[in-house]
Amino acid sequence: RRFWGWLNAVFNKVDYERIQAVGPDRAASEWLLRCGALVRYQGYQKWQQDYNGLPTGPLGKYKIEAINATDSCIMYRGFDYLDGLEHVTEIKLQKCIYIQDECLQRLSETKNLQKSLLQLRIISCGNVTDKGIIALHKLMNLEYLYLSDLPGIREKETTVHVLQQALPNLELELDLE
Repeated sequence: RRFWGWLNAVFNKVDYERIQAVGPDRAASEWLLRCGALVRYQGYQKWQQDYNGLPTGPLGKYKIEAINATDSCIMYRGFDYLDGLEHVTEIKLQKCIYIQDECLQRLSETKNLQKSLLQLRIISCGNVTDKGIIALHKLMNLEYLYLSDLPGIREKETTVHVLQQALPNLELELDLE
């Protein structure tokens, strides 16, 4: 188990030179696919899941529009890859064992995501608590938030109230016990 944790940490190590060399969308695609997530590019319907099949082309041609991190090993230390992404409108975090409150706080503080992110789904991420959900209040353009199977959410009513005060246009869908 310790070996896998170490390996996942290696997969999440940010290579700033790579971001400079190939651009933020390509570098983030490589990180996400390496960790088992999927990406969808602007103007395309198909999800990219094969690291070796990443599209090539002129620098900046493929812009990440959506991220599906179901069952992936993405973790906080890799979140610097998100900084340069300007077109991400939706993110799905499902069964991500390394996603915790600090990750959601980091997501919420990412300037480009504050502008572009419209939909967020957080499902079966056992390390997420009320603190992490409340941290999402900085995602000012967020239109839809789906929360399901999050045992760390203990103050559901308070958390929902805080989010709705901060984001009055947010459609919040809950499937929490």
